[in-house]
Amino acid sequence: MDRIQAMRILVRIADSGSFAETARQLNMSPPAVSRAVAGLEGLIGARLLTRTTRSVKLTEIGARYVEDCRQILAAVEEAEAAASGSFAKPTGSLTITASVMFGQIYILPIVTEFLDLYPEVTGRLVFLDRVTNLIDEGLDVAVRIGHLPDSSYSAIKVGSVRRVVCGAPEYFDREGVPARPASLATHRIIAATSAWTSLDWRFGREEKETVRVSPGLFCNSNPAAIEAARSGWGLTRILSYQVGPDLVSGQLQTVLEEYEEEPLPVHIVHPEGRNASAKVRTFVDFAAERLRANRFIN
Repeated sequence: MDRIQAMRILVRIADSGSFAETARQLNMSPPAVSRAVAGLEGLIGARLLTRTTRSVKLTEIGARYVEDCRQILAAVEEAEAAASGSFAKPTGSLTITASVMFGQIYILPIVTEFLDLYPEVTGRLVFLDRVTNLIDEGLDVAVRIGHLPDSSYSAIKVGSVRRVVCGAPEYFDREGVPARPASLATHRIIAATSAWTSLDWRFGREEKETVRVSPGLFCNSNPAAIEAARSGWGLTRILSYQVGPDLVSGQLQTVLEEYEEEPLPVHIVHPEGRNASAKVRTFVDFAAERLRANRFIN
C-alpha cells in the first residue's frame, strides 16, 4: 500500500464526504478508494470512518488522524517543492500587514519595489490598526511596532520609534515650551482618537510619570492631529516615524525629550520559520534592509 497516497485519499474523503466523489476527483475507481481506506484502518487497527447509505463521517480517532495526515502531507509537499527548486524563486501571492499609517508611508513603497524585482509575485496589503492573527487571517508577513509577546513566530528587529510630544515653532513662540510633563496642563492639546491612543500620557524610563491631558481638539486620525499641530494650533503626541520629515524640515519640533519612555521596537514577523517559502524569505530580507536604512525608524 502507498501510505502517502492512502492518506491523500482519506483527507479527500473527509473534505468531500463521499467515496464516489473522491474517486471521481482522483480519477480512481470506487473500489480502489475503499481498499486504500481499509488498508489504513488495518494498519492502524481502528475504524477511521463510519458509513451510511447517505453520508460518510469521521470517527473520533479518524478526525485526529486526518489532522495529522494534513500536516504530514504539507511537509511532503514542502519537501517536494524544495527539491524541485520552487522554493528557490519567489512566486505566488504574498500578503503583508502593518498598521495603517506606517504601512502607507513605509511598507507600500518597499512592496512596490519588491514586486518590480519579482514580477511573478502578486502583492496584497492589509493595513489595520489592530494586532492581526497571521495564521487565522491568512497573512504571510507582519511589520509590528511594540514589544512582542512570546510566540513561535520568527521576528527580526529592524528599528525602533519613540512617542514624542511635538508642535509647530510658531506655537512655541506664542505659548512657550513646556518644561516638564505636568506643564502640559497649561497648553492646548490635540488628541488622536485612534485605537492606540490614550488621554493618560506616560513619561519616563526609570522614574515613571503619568499626566492626564485635557484636549481642546480631538481628531479621529493621526494625520489630522499632525496637521492641526503643524498649523500651530496646539501640541500632539505621536510616534516619531509619523512626523520624521516634519522634524527634519522644521515644520514641527519635539519637546520633553528627556522625559520620553523607552523606544518601541519595530519587527518584521512571519510564522513559517526556517521552512518559509522563497517569496517570504526574500521579502523579509529585502524589507529588513530597506527599513534598517531608514533614519526615521532608527
